Amino acid sequence: MLARLTPYLFVLLWSSSFIASKTGLRDISPLLFVLLRMVGCTTVLVAAMVLTRQSWRPLANWRWLHCAIAGAMLNAVGLMAPHAGLLLAPAGQIALVQSLTPLLTAVFGVILLHEQLRPRQWLGLALGMAGVGLVAGYAAFESAARFQGLVLAFIGVLGLVTGTLYFGRFCRGIPLLPSATAQFASATIVSALGAGLLEIPRLNWTQGSIAALAWTTIMTSLGGMCLYFVMLAKGSAARVSANFYLVPGTAALLAWLFLGERLSPLALTGLVVASTGCWLVNAGRIKRAP
Repeated sequence: MLARLTPYLFVLLWSSSFIASKTGLRDISPLLFVLLRMVGCTTVLVAAMVLTRQSWRPLANWRWLHCAIAGAMLNAVGLMAPHAGLLLAPAGQIALVQSLTPLLTAVFGVILLHEQLRPRQWLGLALGMAGVGLVAGYAAFESAARFQGLVLAFIGVLGLVTGTLYFGRFCRGIPLLPSATAQFASATIVSALGAGLLEIPRLNWTQGSIAALAWTTIMTSLGGMCLYFVMLAKGSAARVSANFYLVPGTAALLAWLFLGERLSPLALTGLVVASTGCWLVNAGRIKRAP
């Protein structure tokens, strides 16, 4: 039962991060926001390693470097770009662009990890692409700034895809806690470089910004990403990343409830098409080539 609920809990946590981040970005610049999240996660994980007396040996023989590379792509590049995009585009549309993650993961997973997809799963991936294209294409004509925000979200997708595939190739056999610690430590360094070099940091401590940081750090980065790594360790990269297709609809609903963002009929159509694609990908079993 818990295994079946894990993907949906991940979707809920990941979707909520767009709303929490949008709230926190009112008082904190985007790259600094990500840096603070990574510092919090790394602190908690290092403390957990010490308190539980976990061994660092699983990271020996340069395995720490593999975890560091995966973490930098997943948790630094994968978060910094879309956080900057949230200043320019609605949370629901940023989430919709991130549903491209399964398509690119599946394509490169077939090439690099020798995973195989059934025809209906390819159809599902194509529908997901079409759903994203409906919204992104309309945004390009509607607002140059909004389209720029969606481009930034796509850069984050590239980080997620690269990190997912790298993790699937090199990090599956490493225990979760030391692996996650190395990943978030690496992401902290990359985020610090990004915040220091690419923006003028802005920070106002308010109840909203503190709550947003606490939620995205504990519930999304620690809870959500741990669920993601657990699913990735047990399943194929394409199937695990297909859960991102459920994120846009969930994020759009949460954005409507908590931020007052409204969806156009075209955006609703895109969400329905993308969600259908998610169901098709998960309905079939993804196999590994011998």
